[in-house]
Amino acid sequence: MSSAQPVSTAKKCRALTEAQVEAFKRNGYHFPMRVITEAEAAGYRQNIEAFEAVHGLVMGTPYRNKPHLVFGWANELIHNPRILDAVEDLLGPDLLVWGSSFFIKEPQDPAYVSWHQDSTYWGLSHPDIVTAWVALSASDLPNGAMRVVPGSHLKDQLPHKDTFAQDNLLTRGQEVAVEVDEKQAVDLILSPGEMSLHHVRMVHGSEPNRADYRRIGIAIRYVPTYVRQTAGPKDYAMLVRGVDRFHHFDYEPAPRVDLGDEEVATHKRITEEANKILYRGTDRVKK
Repeated sequence: MSSAQPVSTAKKCRALTEAQVEAFKRNGYHFPMRVITEAEAAGYRQNIEAFEAVHGLVMGTPYRNKPHLVFGWANELIHNPRILDAVEDLLGPDLLVWGSSFFIKEPQDPAYVSWHQDSTYWGLSHPDIVTAWVALSASDLPNGAMRVVPGSHLKDQLPHKDTFAQDNLLTRGQEVAVEVDEKQAVDLILSPGEMSLHHVRMVHGSEPNRADYRRIGIAIRYVPTYVRQTAGPKDYAMLVRGVDRFHHFDYEPAPRVDLGDEEVATHKRITEEANKILYRGTDRVKK
């Protein structure tokens, strides 16, 4: 089965209303939705900044991607039932986490995210994929909140070009090779502890942080269990709800100890395999 938008197999909505589900199908996004308290968001932020006090900014480390493999708090967050309930309303009851990534911008940071679709280089078989973007700080206009183009997920896969621009936060600096009408864009402004949801083919991006405070968010990629990898022989995911009747992915283990030797080695092995997919066709490797 292939679709231009998620197809829910859930019989009854758990977190979203039927109207919100229909709006997501039509527009490709939903926001804001509170999934943790501001105090919980502050606690997660403290965990990040405690790590950074020792190891430097997390965006410059291998743990920018798939932090749920090495940090117990990140693994806790991807299993958050409020997030899972909302995603289940869109994708059905059997869910994997295919990836998680920090998107952090420092004060007066030139880093940005170009207009793009998530689906471009992921190699996944179906577009029935939803990203939950959880704000651990305010995400607002001054610090470069995510922007989306409503309904753009209905245009199928668009052509992209790789830029590998220094300040672009994306893997390949990819950007859509078509004109984007920015007048249509919607700013997904979030308070700490709120999330947005967007479709894998939604055209979205974000501006640099022009504020004097950080923007801290984590993106969690949820896929139904019938989705498979088509661009590489091996890929990994974590079952977070329901039953996996397809077994297209090798399972990722939950961390038992933060940054333990086994956890670090597992993270290295799994992210190296993922980078073979994300960087395929180029001479680049993830640093």
